[in-house]
Amino acid sequence: MLDLTLAIRFAAAIGLGLLLGLERQRKSDQEMMFGGVRTFALIALLGAAGAFAQEELDLDWMVHLNFVAIGALIVVAYAVTAGRGEIGITTEVSALLSFVLGALCGWGQIGVASAVAIASLLLLTLKDYLHRLAQRVEAADVEATLKFAIISVIILPLLPNEAYGPPPIDVINPYKIWLMVVLIAGLNFVGYVLVKVLGNEHGLGLTGILGGLVSSTAVTLSFSQRSRQEPSQSPAFALAIVLAWTIMFLRVVVMVFVVNRRLGSMLAVALALVAAASLLSAFVLWRRSRSGKTGAVSAGANPFELGEAIRFGLLFGVVTVAAKAAEAYLGEAGLYLAGAVAGLTDVDAISLSMANLAVSSPASTQVAARTIVIAVIANTLVKAGMASSMGTAAMRRTILPITALLLVAAVAGVVLAGQLQP
Repeated sequence: MLDLTLAIRFAAAIGLGLLLGLERQRKSDQEMMFGGVRTFALIALLGAAGAFAQEELDLDWMVHLNFVAIGALIVVAYAVTAGRGEIGITTEVSALLSFVLGALCGWGQIGVASAVAIASLLLLTLKDYLHRLAQRVEAADVEATLKFAIISVIILPLLPNEAYGPPPIDVINPYKIWLMVVLIAGLNFVGYVLVKVLGNEHGLGLTGILGGLVSSTAVTLSFSQRSRQEPSQSPAFALAIVLAWTIMFLRVVVMVFVVNRRLGSMLAVALALVAAASLLSAFVLWRRSRSGKTGAVSAGANPFELGEAIRFGLLFGVVTVAAKAAEAYLGEAGLYLAGAVAGLTDVDAISLSMANLAVSSPASTQVAARTIVIAVIANTLVKAGMASSMGTAAMRRTILPITALLLVAAVAGVVLAGQLQP
């Protein structure tokens, strides 16, 4: 008998087929298509009927026979449309997918079928965006990504997961070092892809945000120098710089949280006031500038480039050894000194090093959080020095008070984080 469950399965199959058919019919020339919205719905219904026959009537061959029949019709239809000059197969593949979705619904996997249908519709709808992205991707990007993926998948499991080195600085763990390389490359890849997708030219505010994902130091250097060429736009350039710093603060928290949730939570409290002060400063600058000018941000080197990955791995290893030696021989003060020195050039390595230290020694979590904040502030001071020395007097008058505000917010955030922790 036709019960409610069976009716829902067939209705879902028809609905998903209709969705795919509507998208294809909207995009395709009616004279060049082998079928429209009704055809797609019928193909999905045929898949559901085959699945029903297999489950309820023990006709295991029905799904296969239906699929072969639909496949044969699609091949004939493609031969005809190809003869007319239409050589794309997106519609034909979508028709086959419609049959599979119908069969999944017939088997009761409506949730899976719906998820696949939504993903398929998203890919079909984003055709123009994906084509533009493909044009921006260079052969070197694909090659570097492939090399890094192969080496990570094959080599990472083979690396020894044990510490090397003379006590008390036996902290060189090849597996963990390479794992941190994979993590930082993945985070950098987010910014890399966003720039590739959105393009290089943006409003100054968006440039600052994307630049913070790629390199806040590069944004600071670029717009500080540009302010001398266009002094009247100094507030707008300062806005982009401050937004890049804000993204850097948030990026550090996310990166540490992935490795050590407890330290990440503490760091989120410590840097929350810094990020809030930075956002408030950016809002004030935005109200002042209201500039429609654009800026360019480079995607930078592919973060999956093997050379860049190895360089970061070496830096991470050196910072890890230096931080452990400082802790062993100088105590907390040594870690704070290591954070300040490492932060002058790079925040990622010292942040991940402290995250791993706090994993192995939970008692040092608060000290690790303070060390990361010190590194972040040291890095911000370096960039503030760049903006003040390379930018205009107006840039200096804008950046220096904001930097002072961020310093106060950082101290308050560290104190607040310490009080909230048990």
